[in-house]
Amino acid sequence: MLDIKLIRENPDKIQKAVTDKGIEIDIAHILEIDSKYRELSLKVQNLREERNKAAKAQNIEEGKRIKAELETGEKALRAVEEELNEWLSRIPNPAKEDVKVGRDESANEVLRKSGEPTKFDFTPKDHLVLGEALDIIDVERAAKVSGARFYYLKNEGALLEFALLQFALDTLLPEGFIPVIPPVLIKTEVMKKLGYMENGGDQDMFHLEKDGLTLIGTAEHALVSMHMDETLDRKDLPKRYVGYSPSFRREAGSYGKDTKGILRVHQFDKVEMVSFVVKGEDDREHDFLLSLEEKLFKALGIPYQVVKMCTGDLGFPAARKYDIEAWMPSQNKYREVTSVSTVTDFQSRRLNTKYRTENGTEYVQILNGTAFSMARPIIAILENFQNEDGSVNIPEALKKYMGGIAKIEKKDK
Repeated sequence: MLDIKLIRENPDKIQKAVTDKGIEIDIAHILEIDSKYRELSLKVQNLREERNKAAKAQNIEEGKRIKAELETGEKALRAVEEELNEWLSRIPNPAKEDVKVGRDESANEVLRKSGEPTKFDFTPKDHLVLGEALDIIDVERAAKVSGARFYYLKNEGALLEFALLQFALDTLLPEGFIPVIPPVLIKTEVMKKLGYMENGGDQDMFHLEKDGLTLIGTAEHALVSMHMDETLDRKDLPKRYVGYSPSFRREAGSYGKDTKGILRVHQFDKVEMVSFVVKGEDDREHDFLLSLEEKLFKALGIPYQVVKMCTGDLGFPAARKYDIEAWMPSQNKYREVTSVSTVTDFQSRRLNTKYRTENGTEYVQILNGTAFSMARPIIAILENFQNEDGSVNIPEALKKYMGGIAKIEKKDK
């Protein structure tokens, strides 16, 4: 949520920022509600002062009149405050000044590439053909049990996920990250504070309406809200977490897209990074988290490119966002495997997460980034490290975690 003072002082700038993100909101209308709120607030404050004077003067009749008027005024104030907060919650986080204005992903910028697209002297197979033949991915049985967009990961496929997890932890823990296994259900009211339910985002979530709970779409959701209504010590920042959890998404807006395989599914495991930093440090931390993501994929030997999102592809809470897209030989193109965002103080204002300063308190700056969204690096490994006979080599960086397995081969029947 934005500071109302920022909106009052920069209405045109905020209106442009909202429009640049492709969201239709009339900032002038919100300021009209704010003006009404301030007017009522002043009126209620004056009535309270009058009530206190009447009480001191022991003027019972005057006190009764003021009490009735005050009750009406406070009721009206609460209603306007709720209306104002509802409108404020619909305003997205403005993009940073260095973010390109663009309508959609077609305006995103490729910043750099690492490695050359993998070439083969045979026609490469896609990850599902490889995975089913190697008996490490099973979508048919998953569909029978759970429906479409689910999968079983087994044998060396399961070991590959555990290897990626341990590799990520071995990389991130020396950088000061605190490992966390978070709850996968959080209160729906808390999820709303994160800013992911606005602008249709709630349609991509699984809700347990009877319990007022929502399944997380990433460990980030539970990690960011962990310090809700807390004031952190300045000396403890930056505070970095790495969480590992199942993640759940309805993929409501992706009907017909990536229906084959495990690229876009309803449930997947994810290793997520979250940082809490002081004001003015989020740009540096953003670069740091991106460097860690690049370090992981470089070590795996997977060709990738770094993409900077334009305003129209940022999402509601992000002020700047980078994606890493890995080369997928079967599709002959790069596909997203990680993202990393700064949300500045947008979420901390909604969650009331602050840190102490010499002069009082400030809202923390929050960032999030994916280490591994497990299905996707597994896809990239299967496709980039495949051999003509359908076997798959294990990347050098993961071999020590695979129990001596250097290659995934077909099982003897």
